[in-house]
Amino acid sequence: MLGGDVTKTIEKSGEFSGWLTWTDDPFEHETAGPFYFKVDENGPVAAFRVKRKHMNANGVVHGGCLMSFADFALFAIGHGTTDGFTGVTVAFTSEFIDAVLENERLEARGDVLRDGGSLSFIRGIITGEDGRPVLNFSGTIKKRRERKPL
Repeated sequence: MLGGDVTKTIEKSGEFSGWLTWTDDPFEHETAGPFYFKVDENGPVAAFRVKRKHMNANGVVHGGCLMSFADFALFAIGHGTTDGFTGVTVAFTSEFIDAVLENERLEARGDVLRDGGSLSFIRGIITGEDGRPVLNFSGTIKKRRERKPL
C-alpha cells in the first residue's frame, strides 16, 4: 500500500544517491529490494542493482523478484496519481522476456494509461543495463481515501 502518508526517503550515498525509496514497506525495501525511483528528463524511472539474494538456483534473477520490482515500479510510474490516497495493486500481469544476471542494474519505465477517480491503469517495461527488455508488465492501482482515526 502506497501513497498518502507513506515515508519517502532520499538515499544519501552510493549508486542511488539522490533517488527516493519508500521505507514503510519492509518487503520491498529490505527483503526484495531495496528499490529506488526518481523523475528525470524522460519521466519516472525505478531502478535497483541485482545482488546475490535476488538470484534463483539457475543463476539468474528470480521471477518473483522481477515481479516485485515491477509492482514497485507501478507506484513509481504512477506516483502522482495516488496523492492523498492509499493504493493497492488490484490487477497485475507480466511477461518474462530475458534472463538477468547478478550485479546487473535494472530500470523500469512506463506510462499511466488512464488515471480515474478510484483506479489508475499503468504499463511498463524493465530493461537491463544494455537496454534489452527483460520484463513487460501492466497493472491497476485501486485508490482509497485515507481514513482518519476516531
